[in-house]
Amino acid sequence: MPNLAHGLDAKDIKAKIASLISNLVDITDETGEFLLRLDDGRVIDTKGWNDWEWTHGVGLYGLWKQYEMHGDERAFDIMVKWFADRFEAGTPTKNINTVSPFLTLAYLYEATGDHTYIPYLETWADYVMYEGPRTEEGGFQHIVFNSENPQQLWDDTLMMSVLPLAKIGLLLDRPDFVEEAKRQFMVHIKYLADRKTGLWFHGWTFLGRHNFADALWARGNCWVTIAIPEFIELLDLKPGDGLRAFLIDALEAQIKALTEYQDQETGLWHTIINDKTSYLEASATAGFAYGILKAVRKRYIGKEYEAVAIRAIKGVLANIDDKGELQQVSFGTPVFDTIQGYKDIPLTSMPYGQSLAMLALGEFQRAFI
Repeated sequence: MPNLAHGLDAKDIKAKIASLISNLVDITDETGEFLLRLDDGRVIDTKGWNDWEWTHGVGLYGLWKQYEMHGDERAFDIMVKWFADRFEAGTPTKNINTVSPFLTLAYLYEATGDHTYIPYLETWADYVMYEGPRTEEGGFQHIVFNSENPQQLWDDTLMMSVLPLAKIGLLLDRPDFVEEAKRQFMVHIKYLADRKTGLWFHGWTFLGRHNFADALWARGNCWVTIAIPEFIELLDLKPGDGLRAFLIDALEAQIKALTEYQDQETGLWHTIINDKTSYLEASATAGFAYGILKAVRKRYIGKEYEAVAIRAIKGVLANIDDKGELQQVSFGTPVFDTIQGYKDIPLTSMPYGQSLAMLALGEFQRAFI
């Protein structure tokens, strides 16, 4: 087993991942600046670890991948405890984003056989399939805690609800769930992929039929870079499968464009990918690194893209501080009508930043095998 790959040391990568996990569970919102205050009086802690939002769902998936690859018992215990505590406290309002933890729960069920997870998986998958609002053409409307977002498609949805639906469909032998997930990928590609660049717009509305600010937002794009390889692998789509070819074409078009816009000095991407006046953003960069490395490994795309991902890995490492906190992470971001709205989003440590860095570094660890 080699100890060095691309100039990086295996022990250093392992230590960074351990520090990311520690920081993930210790993140706190000391000022309350990032609390989500709802009209009904509820307060959602999107930054701290002990609440339930998409931020935690993505965090859990990073932990799962560490357990899956390394048998990391600490990561496993954190996941199991999170679900036990949250179920004891009571599940939140169902929406696109709060479905996200169920991707990890489905994998945990496979690992543990804990039958008490099944009612949760069934109930929340039924919500996605039958009860959640739809747009025209049957798309999953991106409803969230504080906004119904009528007739809106967001690229975030593929990660937050479509992957969980597909995984639960396979787990519970519900082929209708799997077919619906396939349909959602196609609908989202139809309205969110930019034909000019290959990158993705953040959102689309059927009310006015436009892409809002036409924002090629980095983290929204990274959900796509992650979700497409995950989906192809999850469904075991074989070479020659029409949907597989369609998804890979969309993925490669995006990654080809990403190579053009990567900042060569830092390895990061700007939060608006094609706008150098917007800040460099590390969580999206980590997502891109993970998705590109995995797509290369799975031979969905050519090895010529690997160098872009390695540059991104080094950029992510440079932004992990001594406490294990990934810097340069933008806070949760809605769809805006102006590009300036994206530029004004503050930078702060978040569970998804920690997780995306863990995903990227975990995938890179395969270079040491």
